[in-house]
Amino acid sequence: MLQPGTALPALLSAADGPTSSTEVLIGRVYVWLATNGLEIVCWVLGAVLLARLIRWFAAKYANRLESKFTTSDLIVQTEDAKHRRALVDVMAWTLIVAIAIIVVIHILGVIGIPLSGLTGPTAVIGAALGFGAQRIVQDILAGFFVVAEKQYGYGDVVDLTVTGNGSAQGTVEDVTLRVTKLRTSEGEVITVPNGQIIKATNLSKDWARAVVDVPVPAEADIGLVNDTLDRVGREFYEIPRWHDLLLDAPSSLGVISLELDSITVRMVTRTLPGKQFEVGRALRVHIIRALAREGIIVPAGREVQAAGGPPTTFADQGGRDRSRDKDE
Repeated sequence: MLQPGTALPALLSAADGPTSSTEVLIGRVYVWLATNGLEIVCWVLGAVLLARLIRWFAAKYANRLESKFTTSDLIVQTEDAKHRRALVDVMAWTLIVAIAIIVVIHILGVIGIPLSGLTGPTAVIGAALGFGAQRIVQDILAGFFVVAEKQYGYGDVVDLTVTGNGSAQGTVEDVTLRVTKLRTSEGEVITVPNGQIIKATNLSKDWARAVVDVPVPAEADIGLVNDTLDRVGREFYEIPRWHDLLLDAPSSLGVISLELDSITVRMVTRTLPGKQFEVGRALRVHIIRALAREGIIVPAGREVQAAGGPPTTFADQGGRDRSRDKDE
């Protein structure tokens, strides 16, 4: 009930008070979303698009190198091509990280958080993370030297000795500042942090060597064995399919070990990078057949030893197809 003398405009004003506060709050939120919020969204979308563009350029460059190799007469990729592929991947990853840092700093400024005021908390958080992120920093520094020193690159066959005397062998599929990814002969992908690599053995750097150890009976004529192996090496070198993979003719190094019932003779040859496994397997077949024709049989329970091979890659398949075309 209205008291005598109460002004109607004052009552209306009091009734509209809460509604006006809500409208003011909504208006402020709308203004912030239309200005600062829209700016943040634009920066995030721009960073995402720029990152995708960088990855697209990196993939485009990698496809260009792959296409150039498959359409050329080369059997294996050059060392410069491998290094450029790894360098482009590392640069793309570094640019994306730099873009993310710049966007985060700008967003903090738009929100109104002064960077100077974060000095104290940042120092505490940085010290705490420093102890936990030591391995990440170690991985990044090690990855930088892997790329800068051209230790290995995309497509190389490597044998990595990691912390704890473990070993990882396979074909390099990806190299970043933090990790190296290998594809094993069984098709598995091994991810090795660069900081845990103690020793890197590149099995496809510039040239490689195929080594085949041939055990023969102790009573066999060593002169006949050496003559047979030399003949096999010359004939093998003249085969067009294998001639393109060899840098010189396979030759016998003579006896390398003596046992009670057998003698081991070693045969070696230089090959193109990464082709020593394929050449070793083929040469082993030719050696066994040639010795069998001479009446020399590998002792029971023994076999001609040769290194196993890495997984068959698209590049290897292309090289074999081109070699097969030349034979025909």
